[in-house]
Amino acid sequence: MSAVDVWPVDLVAPSPLILRGRRFDAARPAVMAIVNRTPDSFYVHARSDELSAAKRALDRAVAQGADIVDVGGVRAGQQGDWVDADEEITRLMPFLIHARATHPDLILSVDTWRSEVARACAEVGVDLVNDTWAGADPRLLEVAAEVGAGYVVSHAGGLPPRTDPVDVTYGPDPDDVVADVLATLRAGAARAVEAGVPASRVLVDPTLDFGKTTRHSLRLVRATAQLASLGFPVLQAISRKDFVGETLDLPPEERLEGSLAATAIAAWLGATVFRTHDVAPTRRVVDMVASVRGDRPPTIALRGEPGVAD
Repeated sequence: MSAVDVWPVDLVAPSPLILRGRRFDAARPAVMAIVNRTPDSFYVHARSDELSAAKRALDRAVAQGADIVDVGGVRAGQQGDWVDADEEITRLMPFLIHARATHPDLILSVDTWRSEVARACAEVGVDLVNDTWAGADPRLLEVAAEVGAGYVVSHAGGLPPRTDPVDVTYGPDPDDVVADVLATLRAGAARAVEAGVPASRVLVDPTLDFGKTTRHSLRLVRATAQLASLGFPVLQAISRKDFVGETLDLPPEERLEGSLAATAIAAWLGATVFRTHDVAPTRRVVDMVASVRGDRPPTIALRGEPGVAD
């Protein structure tokens, strides 16, 4: 047989995330389960405003392989009632207390833009502050550093909390949004490290749909390798979002396959953490991608192996 050149696969080696003594990297991507303590989440099946429902969602997520549980008390978009900080804390704290008591080793993340909410939640040992609105409250980063939590640096295109995008543009070139996101996340990650958050606890999130059109979000999934090259673990929050729905013209209830396809691409390109409503399918997808990349060995490898009997 004549020699055949085998082309090397040039893949980004993502920076590791280390929280609560656990390391997540290309060989072990992290699945972040969503628990919404809200009555008005855009995805009906994710609404856990009753504490009993939230407890069941927590146990189900852990059983299905979630590494991190991200709990939020306010709907992201502008629809729905306004929720003040006291009400947000009231929604979050009973769940967090229960989660820490029943799953003491679980990594807990709080999705908030308010520093007073993060400080209150820190009493139960929150491991990560998911600042989805890109520093709208500049004190939030200070709180994360003070309590020893990790911090998610996000990009919302300059929009204030709970603002849906309208007439959004970053310039005439389709990659202008990528350039803006890269610059914003680089600067935000530097601020987080300067504030005292270890680099291994700083996540960068392009924050798909927030301050972005569907075309922007698709472009940013494609640019995941560039995001990973910033030197911080990348969080991709893809699950059932509007950019998936508009791309395929589907309602939230029918966006699973589109979400998983984009998740697989982001995993291949070097994302480390995946925020999802659908833990079990996402766990399988990111583990399979890690194995195809060559970072994770197969759980079982018997088929046709020398010395292995049928």
